[in-house]
Amino acid sequence: MATKTESLEEFYRYKFHNLSENLKHDTGHFNVFNIEDRIRSGTVSPAYIRRDFYKIMLFRGNNVFHYGDESIPITGNTLLFFNPQVPYTYDALTPDTSGYFCVFKDEFFKENLRLSLNELPLFAPGAKPVFSLSLDEYMEVSSLFEKMVREIDTGYIYKYELIRNYVSELIYYAMKMQPSVVSFQHPDASSRITSVFTELLERQFPIESSAQRFNLRSPKDFAGKLSIHVNHLNRAVKKTTGKTTTDHIFERLTSEAKAMLKHTSWNIAEISYLLGFEDQAHFNNFFKKQTKINPSAFRMV
Repeated sequence: MATKTESLEEFYRYKFHNLSENLKHDTGHFNVFNIEDRIRSGTVSPAYIRRDFYKIMLFRGNNVFHYGDESIPITGNTLLFFNPQVPYTYDALTPDTSGYFCVFKDEFFKENLRLSLNELPLFAPGAKPVFSLSLDEYMEVSSLFEKMVREIDTGYIYKYELIRNYVSELIYYAMKMQPSVVSFQHPDASSRITSVFTELLERQFPIESSAQRFNLRSPKDFAGKLSIHVNHLNRAVKKTTGKTTTDHIFERLTSEAKAMLKHTSWNIAEISYLLGFEDQAHFNNFFKKQTKINPSAFRMV
């Protein structure tokens, strides 16, 4: 059941049965791993939960990665980015899988990027940053990971500054490959209102424990939080996105419902309550209207 967020300390205890020495660094944690070493150690696919750290993975092989309610099949050479806002997992690794991944906390980049990590398109809420790489691109990205692997074990006093540069290059390289459609410049009031509305909506997810409940469920609820009239909110969202406020709420609610049905052991009555429905019948009707299939049938697919 997706009931918690995995910390870096838990990551090390579960995966390696001890803590990493550089968890103690004031610069913010960073570490890099070889996927083949993880396979030899008997690693299994991770639990479907959020982590409180970022991860970048260079993956060579075939697998299915699960971001939120989406399952993304990958093949060949792939670069993937994961952020603390989105729960994820992937299928069991096969023996022929290879590649690298690095993990780091937001503090590792506090003063080294012009933007904070959660403002970058690769780590934005709802992003599914999966990049299929050509052989030349794979070699270029692989060389950056190899530099990190070599540097992490040295005693060089400025090794983390070097590693930050390698990770920064990796991030900007990916953004150059596929420019984001997300804009962080808000040219007018409608765009700013829509941005805050989206942030309020995303902040309620994922639902990870029975103590959480989806409370902001209507345009009027959001308008109250924003201290504006509901008609003003609806016009702003429609102008900026082409969709109604209700469309956005229903789409995100449906997305979370799919994820909960697929990746948790909560029964449908519990899920309907946590998503803010007064009874299971109401949730069943909503889900079927949005997806053309009822919740129990979706769970069996």
